[in-house]
Amino acid sequence: MLVVCWLLVFLGMAGWLLIGWRLPVVSAGRSAPQTAGRAYSGADPNAVCAHCHQAIYDRYRNTPMANASGSAADGFQGGGFTHPPSGVSYRMVEREGKVFLTFAREATPRQPSGDDSGKGLKGQRELEYFIGSGKRGRTYLFEQEGYWFEIPVNWYGKKRVWDMAPNYLNVKEMPLTMPVDPGCLRCHSSEAQPSLPEARNKYAGAPFLAGGITCTACHGDAQAHLASGGQTPMLKLEELPAVRRDSICLSCHLEGQEAIVHQGKRLVDFRPGQNIFDYASYFVREVAGERATSQWEALLQSGCKRGAGERLTCTTCHDPHGSTATMSSEERVEFYRMKCLQCHDAAASGHAADATAQEGFASSHHPEDRDCVSCHMPRAKADDIAHEQVTDHRIPRLVQRSKEKQPADGRTRMGALVAIGSAVGVAGNSSNRNLGLAYALAASRGDRVAGERAMQLLTEAEALPEAVSDGELHEKLGFLEQLAGEKDMAAREYSEALAADAHDSIAAGNLALLKAEELQYADAAELLERAFEEDPVQLKAGMNLAIVECGLGRKEAALGTLDRILAFSPDSGAARKFSREIRSGKHGCPGR
Repeated sequence: MLVVCWLLVFLGMAGWLLIGWRLPVVSAGRSAPQTAGRAYSGADPNAVCAHCHQAIYDRYRNTPMANASGSAADGFQGGGFTHPPSGVSYRMVEREGKVFLTFAREATPRQPSGDDSGKGLKGQRELEYFIGSGKRGRTYLFEQEGYWFEIPVNWYGKKRVWDMAPNYLNVKEMPLTMPVDPGCLRCHSSEAQPSLPEARNKYAGAPFLAGGITCTACHGDAQAHLASGGQTPMLKLEELPAVRRDSICLSCHLEGQEAIVHQGKRLVDFRPGQNIFDYASYFVREVAGERATSQWEALLQSGCKRGAGERLTCTTCHDPHGSTATMSSEERVEFYRMKCLQCHDAAASGHAADATAQEGFASSHHPEDRDCVSCHMPRAKADDIAHEQVTDHRIPRLVQRSKEKQPADGRTRMGALVAIGSAVGVAGNSSNRNLGLAYALAASRGDRVAGERAMQLLTEAEALPEAVSDGELHEKLGFLEQLAGEKDMAAREYSEALAADAHDSIAAGNLALLKAEELQYADAAELLERAFEEDPVQLKAGMNLAIVECGLGRKEAALGTLDRILAFSPDSGAARKFSREIRSGKHGCPGR
């Protein structure tokens, strides 16, 4: 589901504001109902392959992909830190074979303004699984009332420090409701499960069934192969059309700046041998600042890819069954140098595979420095990921030592959104619906020009017959109409979104704000109660519900809602303050 920012609406109820907020995330699609949960086994699912492929198994088991997820206690790294902006101290501890995140903050006197930022805090969460091999980073997952969350701290492997998760370095309150989305789990685990319809982080059982990236995640279903004793072949990756071959890697290693899942599709359903672009469209800006771009979109800009075309793919240079991390620096330099010489030196490769290949290139091109990567794939710090760098897969011939000059006002120049297709360069794959949703995502982060473009594209897409059942399209149009001040049109779109998907908490929350502004408080309360009850991640829906309940004179209901907010988000200053005022009698919740 795409995510929108809720608008501030004043209710006039005892001076409280209805408030709203949503994190911008990638569209994840709508999950089908589950009838029974399945458990995480903890066994090594690749072991069955080792009987015939022992050498490959032994090499692969030490790679980051093979260790991308698992039980929390496996390879646990204890430690902690104090986060100055929030004053919260985080500790990762192990007790009797179980691991926990503990959090605490000493209470300080409340400010005259009523600010609760110094309120004492103490608690813990038992951790069930880890995500991330630890080479670059690792975080952990916990479960609460059937909902799964990511802890707000990460282990950064290169600097060997615990710190806040990316995008949360400067928060003033502890974020403890970071939802675990199947769209993310599928790239760090195997057999990621679809979430239940009511919330993207609620599952019938374990959120994934096998740790790490298994053999079948790339090579396809092995049941027939195993049942036949190896006589029935596995999927022959080298015989796939280029886009289907590349999709195996791109399903996780292509991100874009906006990613839109197609109507009726779910990324967790992608299987090796399929075309990832049948499931989702990926968009990038023609001009953007320094960011952690995905490797594929950068590679598409390289002379190497443009020259070699479909012959150049991820595995041309990367061995998915092994890791260069175990090599010495000299071995690593030689490993990648030989990858370059496959195309650039006819003598070294035995044949001229590329028009740029030269006889004796290896001996004539900077023989004093054999490290091709350090010059042509330099690492630069990304602006949008803490403690991390990115390798430049554009492979420039001459590395630019200075950044492109930016406008005098310091803003990054932004171009139009364009789709990354299945071929080299920019291809199609950008229907009005998908491109419009991509622009709407940008609009939800404050880009008004993107909002205008989104409105145009989505209005055109709404005229198509299939749009009737497209809740995401109607939800986004509702947001854009609300942003433009067209409240009646927005309400109509939100109603159509809910008709297509009764569990759309965004449409329900935003429609509730419109109902409340029209003094239809009972209808607003019903919508908000549904949204918050089904999806406690919607903390601002919960706050809005408590405000409306209080305004209607439902004191106990309001307190129950606030208690539920604090159960999931114990550092919510707004919920704490409102609850204290109701309980003290300062806010009496008179009926309206």
